[in-house]
Parts: sequence; structure tokens; C-alpha cells
Amino acid sequence: MKDSLNIDTTNVDLSGDSDWTTFDAPALVGASLRFVSGEPDGDRYRVHYYKNSEQELRARIWFGPETEGPPGHSHGGAMAAVLDEVLGLAAWTAGYAIVVGNLNISFRNLLPLGAVVTVESSVVSAQGRKVMVHGKICQGDTVFASAECLCITIPQ
Repeated sequence: MKDSLNIDTTNVDLSGDSDWTTFDAPALVGASLRFVSGEPDGDRYRVHYYKNSEQELRARIWFGPETEGPPGHSHGGAMAAVLDEVLGLAAWTAGYAIVVGNLNISFRNLLPLGAVVTVESSVVSAQGRKVMVHGKICQGDTVFASAECLCITIPQ
């Protein structure tokens, strides 16, 4: 089925690379995770999480017609929401119970609606209560946005 923008909303392939394993990242934080991952068949986002061979969090994400900003392309805020969720979940996946303290995003290219992209993440450091996570939204060699996320661990 195609929507009014001529975007295929039925044949969305979120399969991962051959060395990735499916991972239920949202289960780490429970029902509070709703904005990006909350509607697995919706017209905003569709998300599937994986761990790569280095146990880093990866996501395949479809940006649907409800993420539109510039005509035919995803809104920067939609990309920011995805980076917030995935990079925060990357810290949780690595064993850190956190909240995002600061998220710096560099937008590189317009992201076409209906695209299935990869979000790569990597925890790059952990010192005291500060956990730094880097990530990017990409498709092949094209980077749509890159981010640095300073996460703060939650006191137990």
C-alpha cells in the first residue's frame, strides 16, 4: 500500500546484517519507551534492534510519512528523536542505567521519506557517572546525521 506521498508502507524490510543478532533493547527500559519504538506498524517510525558481533547496539529504522519536514524528507527533529532513543539504549545495553544529559547532532544530508537506514552506536567512554556514546544514521556510505551523547548514570 502507498500513502498520499507515494511511500510504500507495507513492504518495509528491517532485516539486519548477517553477523547481527536480534535484540529486544526496549525491554531494558520498559513501557516508558514509546515515541520512536511504540508503534511497530505505524506510519511514523518502524524499528528493529540488533547487536553486532562486537555487541554494539544497531537499529534498522524506517522513516515513514509522519516524520516529514522538508517536502519528501524527514524532519531533523524526527532524526534527533531516533538518535536520542538509540544512543540512550546503547548505554543501557552496555550495562549503564542512564538518562541523556546532552545530545549534540550534526545533520549531514536530507533523509528521504520511506528510507530504511541503519543507526550505528558505540559507547566510547565511561568515567564516574558520565557515559559518552557516539552514533550515526546512515545508509551505505551516506551519513544523514551523526551525534555525540553524554549520558548520566542514575543513582541507584
